[in-house]
Amino acid sequence: MKEILDFLRELAANNNREWFAEHKEWYQRCYARYVDFSAAYIQRLAEFDPALAALQPKDCIWRIYRDVRFSHDKRPYKEWFGVFPAAGVPGQPRTWGKHSMRGGYYVHIQPGQCMFAGGIWDPGKELLKALRTEIEANYEEVEQIMAAPSWQKYFGQDFDPYWGMLKKVPAGFDPEFKHPDWLKHKTYTFSTPLTDEQVSAPDFLDEIVEIAKAGKPMNDFLNYTFEEYGEFPPHC
Repeated sequence: MKEILDFLRELAANNNREWFAEHKEWYQRCYARYVDFSAAYIQRLAEFDPALAALQPKDCIWRIYRDVRFSHDKRPYKEWFGVFPAAGVPGQPRTWGKHSMRGGYYVHIQPGQCMFAGGIWDPGKELLKALRTEIEANYEEVEQIMAAPSWQKYFGQDFDPYWGMLKKVPAGFDPEFKHPDWLKHKTYTFSTPLTDEQVSAPDFLDEIVEIAKAGKPMNDFLNYTFEEYGEFPPHC
């Protein structure tokens, strides 16, 4: 992973087509290594989450090329690598991996900003309401998940607040609910930062798999909403 971080660091300082063309072989070598890492990661995840067994790296990895047609930011390349193994809807390939609306096991590689993240990011209106309903009705289960030592070690005592929260409990939910902040979230994710040294270490795959195991009970809880309330559309 060290070479990948080195490449991304240089790319961030030289994010233009000329530099990229001159260093295309370096990119291809790093990308191939990340594909190999992703394949091994998916295989290890599938040992405790069999729903991921059919995934391939191409289902879970983003292209490095940015779509700048409608953006003020004209940098042509992403300055990170990411892989998101997540289950989808059986028989619908475009609902798996990076397109999935389900909770999964995201690994973000970017110098100084590496992290693991799980849960459901950017749910639509219907899915968000369903998640809030499930959390309100079964908050004791969420408490148990968050009380586990492995959860506490990596994720703390709440969902990530970074994506914005409502000021009040949304209409239709109990304002006296024991955990009102849980209902104010606009997205239900959890994460832990990773240092560049952790990512570069020989045992990084083992470490990230242990973190993913700690997040699986919450993913399972959130993903149950799909079975309880029906299917929801995939990310674009």
